[in-house]
Amino acid sequence: MGIVVQKYGGSSVASLDRMRQVAARVAERKRAGVDLVVVVSAMGDTTDELLGLAKGVSADPPRRELDMLLSAGERISMALLSMALQEAGVGAISFTGSQSGIITDESHAQARIVEVRPARILEALGRGQVVIVAGYQGVSRAREVTTLGRGGSDTTAVALAAALSAEACEIYSDVDGVWSADPRVVGEAHKLDAIGYGEMQELARAGAKVLNAQAVEWARRSGITIHALQTGGAGSGTRVGADAPRAAGRAVGAALLSDVARLRLRGDGALLGETLDLLAKGGAAPHEVGADADGAFVWLSLENVHGFPALREAIEKGLGNRVAVEANLCAVSAVGHGLCDSAAALRRALLALTGAGAAVLGATAQGARLSLLTNAARGPAALGALHAALVGEPAAH
Repeated sequence: MGIVVQKYGGSSVASLDRMRQVAARVAERKRAGVDLVVVVSAMGDTTDELLGLAKGVSADPPRRELDMLLSAGERISMALLSMALQEAGVGAISFTGSQSGIITDESHAQARIVEVRPARILEALGRGQVVIVAGYQGVSRAREVTTLGRGGSDTTAVALAAALSAEACEIYSDVDGVWSADPRVVGEAHKLDAIGYGEMQELARAGAKVLNAQAVEWARRSGITIHALQTGGAGSGTRVGADAPRAAGRAVGAALLSDVARLRLRGDGALLGETLDLLAKGGAAPHEVGADADGAFVWLSLENVHGFPALREAIEKGLGNRVAVEANLCAVSAVGHGLCDSAAALRRALLALTGAGAAVLGATAQGARLSLLTNAARGPAALGALHAALVGEPAAH
């Protein structure tokens, strides 16, 4: 059998006991004759704990130093898993992102992979070793350590699978596959047996945590099928691959992006460009950009913005009364072909959120994704209402 790339999320390696369980699972596959490359995330809440340490010494940590700090979490996981495998009698070696040949652009905190040179991985596989790779990180051509943003270990795994021409890419988490909404928030959510690249990418961009949007884009471009599976579970998981035809106007899933800010701009198009330049200097990428009756707006996901108070101050200082910044917001989204062309779907979505006590503060329609902005405190209720209105029961087979 050829190469299989596996990725284990932070909950899968959150403790030494769980680390040993993963090691046992990997050892079993290796003894069955599979060449394995295993990508690991940081243990449990390690990344948040490291971020807390950074905030303890700096309100606005320099992004280069933050990448140096946060990338340590995955290095801890990789070394421990390699030790556990060797203790179990399985040859293993751990590599950082840079040692694995993960080359990125120079954007700290949310870098993008531009090339993979897996020479050392191939050498280790040739020696019969299991290769453990620190996810979430790489190195720029300027030889700086970079991180890929939340969920970046998924991208590491898919990019390696493509570079190694792997037979499979398996993403393990504490949930059995991809669901129509987070089952921990929406009790009526159902598991999807399969989902297309496009729909999965939109759900990931909308806040679904099971897969990273950049990882799905890598898989689509490279023709890599992703298998989203549960660590240690007996479930069937979800296959993420080529887009399959679906009925227009039917949502395949819904997602919640829980930490969002909105910038409302009072000015012409030049002001929008000025705003985007300020965001780029602050290391933030816009989530949505658009215009309504009140002028231009930018929705900003704060997931990878580690110094929002300082960024907000810079924006308000630079733009003055031409911008209004609102925080403590969230966005709920439904994804499905034809949703954005359906006035009835938008009407049902608006009525659903209103009925759940969630004020609709804004709306956008992009491709197959319909997104509504509301107050953060009403996010879970809004997600449940949107799922009931536009996703509903699973389709009959």
